[in-house]
Amino acid sequence: MKPAAALGLAVLAALAAGALPLVTESHYIIGIGISALIFTVAAAALNLVYGYTGLLSFAQLAFWGIGGYATALTVVTFGGTFWWGVVWAALLNAVLALALGYPTLRTNRHAFVIVTLTFALLAALVARDWIDLTRGPLGIPNLPRPSAFGFEFDSTPRYYWVAWGFSVAMLAFLYALCSSRIGRTLVAIKQNEPLVRAQGISPMPYKLASFAVAAAVTGAAGGVYTFHLGIIDPLFLDFYYMQTFLIIVIIGGAGSFWGVIVAGVALSALPEALRFSEDLRMIIYGVILVVAMFVMPAGVAGWLRERRLARMREELR
Repeated sequence: MKPAAALGLAVLAALAAGALPLVTESHYIIGIGISALIFTVAAAALNLVYGYTGLLSFAQLAFWGIGGYATALTVVTFGGTFWWGVVWAALLNAVLALALGYPTLRTNRHAFVIVTLTFALLAALVARDWIDLTRGPLGIPNLPRPSAFGFEFDSTPRYYWVAWGFSVAMLAFLYALCSSRIGRTLVAIKQNEPLVRAQGISPMPYKLASFAVAAAVTGAAGGVYTFHLGIIDPLFLDFYYMQTFLIIVIIGGAGSFWGVIVAGVALSALPEALRFSEDLRMIIYGVILVVAMFVMPAGVAGWLRERRLARMREELR
């Protein structure tokens, strides 16, 4: 599919997703829609670091949690608004990513994975043990829903518009970044960093920038999701979220923007579709993921690319 056609189809899909509260009044279905939107944004941010730059970062879990706490504390403790909370969450995570990434990215990729994992575990410990700030296991409950221009987003259908607008804006930004010269340079760094250096390009600023941008987007996504839940506690830093983001990227195809978007929506809804067998739901979900990895080891995007190449070979014979 040509880029223009794919972009047009994406716009139509975004408009269709935006109409969900007009199609159903079920808070349950709309809540699943909110989760799908936010998880897809967080997975797309991870894809920028892992799929495009080739850096497996477990720090995304820490940025997710820090973003949630920063947004909640901005409103509850410091008397700010939800909107400023999301902005501060993004800025704080960008600064933390720069401070963490500058020394760590000078090491090898294995050390980077270990350091980011340690950072995620440290963030979880801080959330649990810094009681004066985070209230520890009690968390911060009863988070107020945001408002803008006198309009209260005080219900799940209304809050869906916040999640939808945020997700469309972030995905459009990430698409523009990934499809630009910067995105192509990141892919080149992933595939052959010595060759990139030989062309007179320093990989360090690109890797550091992608790490910081992904951290900012993930932190903002965590802030938006926190106010959907209405509470934040140390469980917000549970490894379940990191697993979800990583599975979406792997199934969608690391380095494929549209593949990750499709996988994000599908995998967010799949566990709910399997609720017809509550006892075996997660087992069935796990089997589906394992089978998908065997059938499509390069993800959905890789599988489609291989089929397209196979058709081209047949036509050339």
